[in-house]
Amino acid sequence: MLSLHFSPFPQRETERLLLKQINEGDAPDLFSIRSDKEVMKYLDRPPAQNMNEVVALIKLITDAVNKNEGITWGIYPKTESNVLRGTIGFWRIQKENYRAEIGYLLHPSLQGKGLMYEAMKVVLNYGFNEMRLHSIEANVNPSNVASINLLERNGFVKEAYFKENCFYDGRFLDSAIYSLLTPSAQSFI
Repeated sequence: MLSLHFSPFPQRETERLLLKQINEGDAPDLFSIRSDKEVMKYLDRPPAQNMNEVVALIKLITDAVNKNEGITWGIYPKTESNVLRGTIGFWRIQKENYRAEIGYLLHPSLQGKGLMYEAMKVVLNYGFNEMRLHSIEANVNPSNVASINLLERNGFVKEAYFKENCFYDGRFLDSAIYSLLTPSAQSFI
């Protein structure tokens, strides 16, 4: 049976990162990330315009955790453990199908250093071994080569390609769906 109990919040750690719950005090750091046009380039939603938008997002994330409907970890480098530098988590959880969508973003100064790969390993392990998910999907803009490479390095395979299925910013965009099935006898750690 799918296990969705996020209280107490399941803090995780990797060699270089702390993955912990985001709170309202992280709003300035999250605003810095979500207002960055380069970070938001492939997310098909506008960059954050003000702090109120980010505070509302943190409330949405917190409410999802409190209702056991989704979980998002803040990514904090151990070298600056109080500075939020990214997020990763599960949302659009389909309890009846034992499936969830993974989403993530990282501050540009930390991209390309293997940090999201490190975070994703721990989060996938949590999803399969503790939440008891059967499959995890990622909806990716096909132009986001770095995200596709990250997913493939973690064993995801392309499951579908939808042409012009998303209307954003005055144009139709394609979507690629990648998925990963629960490993039968292997561990992600």
